[in-house]
Amino acid sequence: MPPFSQSTQISTGFAPSHHKFDNNNHNSSTNIVTIDVGGQLFQTTKQTLTLAGSNTLFSNLFNSYNQIPFIDRDPDLFSILLSVLRTGNLPSKAKSFDIQDIIFEAQFYGIDHLLVQSHSNPSQFEPFNLEKSKILPLSGRDQVSAMATTPFGDVCVSHGSKITSFDWALQRKSTVLTQFAEIDSLLSLSNNVVAAGATDFSGLQIIDLDSGFLKQSLNWENMTKSSSTVQAIGKSPEFLFTSFESGRRNSNSIVVFDVNDGFRVVSEIARNEIFGADLGSCIPSTKLNWVPSLNLLIASGSHSGPSGISGNIKFWDVRSRDIVWEINEKTDCFADVTVSDALSGVFKVGINSGDVSYIDFRRIDSNGSWDSVGGMKEVKNGKKEGIGSKIESHGNKVFCSKGGELEVCSEVLMGGFVKVDDERVFRKNLLGRTNDVGGNRVTNLGFGGSKMFVTRRDQQCVEVWDSSRRVF
Repeated sequence: MPPFSQSTQISTGFAPSHHKFDNNNHNSSTNIVTIDVGGQLFQTTKQTLTLAGSNTLFSNLFNSYNQIPFIDRDPDLFSILLSVLRTGNLPSKAKSFDIQDIIFEAQFYGIDHLLVQSHSNPSQFEPFNLEKSKILPLSGRDQVSAMATTPFGDVCVSHGSKITSFDWALQRKSTVLTQFAEIDSLLSLSNNVVAAGATDFSGLQIIDLDSGFLKQSLNWENMTKSSSTVQAIGKSPEFLFTSFESGRRNSNSIVVFDVNDGFRVVSEIARNEIFGADLGSCIPSTKLNWVPSLNLLIASGSHSGPSGISGNIKFWDVRSRDIVWEINEKTDCFADVTVSDALSGVFKVGINSGDVSYIDFRRIDSNGSWDSVGGMKEVKNGKKEGIGSKIESHGNKVFCSKGGELEVCSEVLMGGFVKVDDERVFRKNLLGRTNDVGGNRVTNLGFGGSKMFVTRRDQQCVEVWDSSRRVF
């Protein structure tokens, strides 16, 4: 019997005229639809089936006039998918099944896109309930050098000259070999295309991970005609931003590419040239963050010199190519920087103190001083507490690594909201259970869907942190 047929005889042994369900699926006076899946009867509404979309098996059920459609599939799996249609979420009983079985069944019915949304909905991300739930092993002996994620939870990591990708269900998709000796920058452009670059290899490469095909190589034509190595990558809905440095390390620039027009060069901003001994004038940007609410690109970079570590954070108007705001860092320069649009602030980890502090966007015209999250630490014996620390934002939370431990910073709302002139209050909490805490130094933090991804120094794997209430 084919997977889908029309039948008036139910395999449970009951004749259609004797069971309690209405056979007339498309009676104009009822909104109820009855379906026989593997001998088990289900009832739902036309509106629920419509949520599956027009190009799915469910849309065929509307053509079953005066008969109950029969689908020769597993009724238990169908029950799970029907719950996804009804509620938008996977039911708790789904934990009794292998996720791949549910995926294959969703693909058969043509609603795998809904399954992705239900399983990897960013709104289900619960930062205070995150626990280390799974380890994704990598082939070879190389540690992870860069990581990229998608909003629905796909993740890809570079290790040595290879890039390994996993889909939203954490199943390994592919491992491709690149031209790089080691990749320093990695950014997902879609669930199967990434932009990759290195500080010792010329050009930014656009790679199709499914086929292992190099789609395009993007370069910067600098004045010295030398190679153009990649220092950082960022993106907005319209543009791809790439921080390039010349092979002679005497000039750098941020090039803006149009992602919707074959990566055509739109403009060039932040071009710097070294003149004499003024090294501070030519610090390349090593992190690029797009801020939708401000419509600005934030570029940050630091430099170690005879007088210590200094750096700058610049807010760029991409269209006018002007600097809107600039922070020059000399005292307790940042080890890492992130931007939270939801919290309207730029956050840093001080390289000397290891302290997390922030500047509010709403005070963008003030003196640019940092406010500490949880109190400024005293620096003792010149020890740099923040070396190697990572900081990333996700939603309205900021995550920071200190050695092998992870912290989450969240805002305490007084009276339900914060006024511009009020002092903002943040709290820090350690993440994970006792057996999650510690380990080798964290090297990368990433977020996608309901998950957080973590990599550590000298380890050939990816840690998956998920909410303890999640099904998988």
